[in-house]
Amino acid sequence: MYGTLKKIFQFAGDRKRLLKKSLLFSFLCGIFASLQFAALYLVFDALLADNKDSRIIWMSFGIMLVSVIGRIVTTYFSTMDQTETGYCMVADKRIHIGDRLRYIPMGYFNRNSIGNITAIVTTTLGDVENTAARVLVSVMGGVLNSIALTLAIFYFNFNIGILAFIGILCYLLVTELSQRKSSKLSAKRQNGQEELVESVLEYIQGMNVVKAFGMENESSQSILSTIKKSCKNNIKLTCSSVPYDALKEFVLRIFSTALLVYSIYLYINGTLSIGYSLIFIIASFMIFSDLENAGNMASLLQMLGASMDTSNTIDDTPIMDTDGKDIKIESADIVFDNVDFSYADRKILDKVNISIPAKTTTAIIGPSGSGKSTMCNLLARFWDIQGGKITVGGYDIRDFKLDSLMKNISIVFQNVYLFADSIENNIKFGKPNASHQDVVEAAKKACCHDFIMKLPNGYNTVIGEGGGTLSGGEKQRISIARAILKDAPVIILDEATSSVDPENEEELQNAIEALTYNKTIIMIAHRLKTVRNADQILVLKNSHIIQRGTHDELIKEKGLYADFISARKEAVGWQLSGTEAV
Repeated sequence: MYGTLKKIFQFAGDRKRLLKKSLLFSFLCGIFASLQFAALYLVFDALLADNKDSRIIWMSFGIMLVSVIGRIVTTYFSTMDQTETGYCMVADKRIHIGDRLRYIPMGYFNRNSIGNITAIVTTTLGDVENTAARVLVSVMGGVLNSIALTLAIFYFNFNIGILAFIGILCYLLVTELSQRKSSKLSAKRQNGQEELVESVLEYIQGMNVVKAFGMENESSQSILSTIKKSCKNNIKLTCSSVPYDALKEFVLRIFSTALLVYSIYLYINGTLSIGYSLIFIIASFMIFSDLENAGNMASLLQMLGASMDTSNTIDDTPIMDTDGKDIKIESADIVFDNVDFSYADRKILDKVNISIPAKTTTAIIGPSGSGKSTMCNLLARFWDIQGGKITVGGYDIRDFKLDSLMKNISIVFQNVYLFADSIENNIKFGKPNASHQDVVEAAKKACCHDFIMKLPNGYNTVIGEGGGTLSGGEKQRISIARAILKDAPVIILDEATSSVDPENEEELQNAIEALTYNKTIIMIAHRLKTVRNADQILVLKNSHIIQRGTHDELIKEKGLYADFISARKEAVGWQLSGTEAV
């Protein structure tokens, strides 16, 4: 139990001060609660002595009033502080996870599905957000309150105070045994929750495939199995705590009864006055109430511990940007020097050497899986190379801070992702401080100003997640506007025009020309119209560059590029000597 409470403090980070304040107010609440004994003692003493002095009544009333008001005030501030702690510390954690994911190799996302990450930042951290601070304050506050009441009893009678203190220790011992029993089951329950979120997301995201193949029943059986597994884990966790809950209840009732009987025994023996005896009889029903509440909340500790451990697993993943510097390059030339890279045991690039002069265009072609996109990803440092080096402007990319490196690179992906936000904010994503006029100028260059102005709220129109409310060509042009506004010296085009409909192709080509003017360009493309004017063309196959040169040079060679040209001519009727191209 202590270990999990310590985890909560560590998890609180910069919010520890609020937690400590909440605990302090909780302890003060216990002090104010103990004042009730003093008020009761005055009343009993006056009644038994037949003392009709009205000052006793007012004194007792004053003490009770201070006790009630004190408890209300301290409970209010304790609750406010623990609530703020819960929400703020989890908000800080989510931001921390988001920031860290930016610097984690893309291979991490291959091993850890989007469902797992989603489960961490939603369900897992939701558990922590709603209960962690409340549980810590309830558990520690309940123990402290019981100790405060016990200290008050010590003041009146040492022996009864010792008996109450032993009761507290026995209860905490049983609680600790309960915690140890449920620790393994809590981890299984947490894994089950993550699998459930992952399964639900997979089911929803793949719904079109499920319907297309008529697999509704089979898919629903899979998700039903995951739900049942999660349910089973939760029931096991609850059932494991039931015997210990009964034992904890038994311990409290035994010691409450012991306090009551011992108080009566001391009175009969003449050791204790009837006034004190009555106080201790009442105390026997009150002293363990806060402790009982603490024990009930303690059953959540192992679940919280498992949730916090899971959310911290992302911190165990190595990050790439640890010793980088802010570097301003003077020339956007790019060099691949003996670059090696593999996915697991599969070699993708083997001793690749490339020199790309500044302000030139390099096109990369090759069979599917040959490593074209990998080369671009390595340049952007989505992954780290495993051998050799890549330089931009003469600097090894590993010497840059990741943010500094990405200031020099803009990427237009084949599959464009737009955020559920306004069009203006999507365009400003790479340059948040840009003015509205800057956004409009970039949109005009990207040939998307006209269709934006036809939307209901123009640049303030909020688009659906992923840009689902726009066509493919419209999304592509907005992504190009985003890259134009960023104005990086290096542009990567990853098959940016491969899936564009013919109606949008001309406008998209104009947008790309505006984007790539006076830049260093690396493009992955299969459209001959795109690659034929490149300053150099690289043909990639089986982890190696097997051909390099201009279109006119490579078309005269026998090899993959000439075969590629021939295949395209047969597919779409492209004429090599003509003015038409695809």
